[in-house]
Amino acid sequence: MRLAFSTNAFKKYSLHESIKAIADIGYSAVEILCDVPHAYPPTFGEKQIQSVRKLLSKYQLEISNLNAFTLFAITDTQHPSWIESDQQQRELRIMHTLNCVYLAKKIGAKNLSTQPGGPIDRYNNGNKKGSSNNIRQLEKLFLDGLDRVATVAEENKIKILIEPEPNLLLENSQQFLSFLKNVNSDAVKLNFDIGHFFCVNEDPAALVNKLAGYIEHFHLADISSNRVHNHLIPGQGAIDFSSVFKAMNEINYDGFVTVELYPYQDNPIDAAKKAYEYLNGLIS
Repeated sequence: MRLAFSTNAFKKYSLHESIKAIADIGYSAVEILCDVPHAYPPTFGEKQIQSVRKLLSKYQLEISNLNAFTLFAITDTQHPSWIESDQQQRELRIMHTLNCVYLAKKIGAKNLSTQPGGPIDRYNNGNKKGSSNNIRQLEKLFLDGLDRVATVAEENKIKILIEPEPNLLLENSQQFLSFLKNVNSDAVKLNFDIGHFFCVNEDPAALVNKLAGYIEHFHLADISSNRVHNHLIPGQGAIDFSSVFKAMNEINYDGFVTVELYPYQDNPIDAAKKAYEYLNGLIS
């Protein structure tokens, strides 16, 4: 496995500054945020793409993933989602993901991560989970949007990675597996977020083997023992990363593990250094 760091912790820095800082620390790859202020596709043109490619080559960095999850350029972290009640809002999410596929092809990324549908509480009269009929309807919206994007992803040899997250449509491994049975594309796989699975009371180490056939990329952050979804620097929470890495080795995973510490925007370099020192000690 190879360590990467996400630029979503560097939103107070330019993309170029972020890449340089991440390289200087020792990471072998970078995850690029496809949102403001970094690589939001409508404002990230050919000159910027070529400039970033040259910078990555200079620092011998690869791209671990394109982070196409948030959309602050339009609304916020979760919206517009794949399951908005308004069709025009859903279309914004679909077009953003398509644009990220095209960007991945141009910039040299192999995959991009996206939200697992979206938040569902607004649709269910205060009942977060809602009725089974409502859930099926929301899953159908997600599937319909994914089908459109997956066709283009297949043509461009890009993977679309669903990232289960607490309190969104797909929270846990069983929901992901059940949903994927209805996805008719090999381009749709899993972004395995270690912290997210821990938050929903699943054992990330055990899940590595269970989900091995779907994993294309890992996100990593620590979580406190209360399992509240708040990203912490690795080693400062309750996750047993040694067991998770052991499971990764058992499935011969040789891809990227991207550290995602967006809450540390006031001191991302310090957070990235601490994470690198801790994790490098575990995997070396």
